[in-house]
Amino acid sequence: PPPFTGVWMGDSKLCAIGVHCGNHITSHGLALNCCTDLTWFDHIVPCGLEGKGVTSLSHELGQHVAVNHVLELFLDSFQEVFDCALVSSEDPG
Repeated sequence: PPPFTGVWMGDSKLCAIGVHCGNHITSHGLALNCCTDLTWFDHIVPCGLEGKGVTSLSHELGQHVAVNHVLELFLDSFQEVFDCALVSSEDPG
């Protein structure tokens, strides 16, 4: 929900998106929680948002969802939504 970035399931963040600018360098980041150990978030205020939680695909679906189960679908959707082509650092050339 605005003004919060990312993908949310109720009051819990499923996917974090961020941009950091500093020293003439821009960094972009994206984190999709697939089978993340959510107990680590009990020790912090995730994304600095009081009263908000963090969730994962595994938690929401009630079954183990590994990164390799969603990676190809996620990358395909990312390319479609952002009208771009992703290039792996492992690709030659």
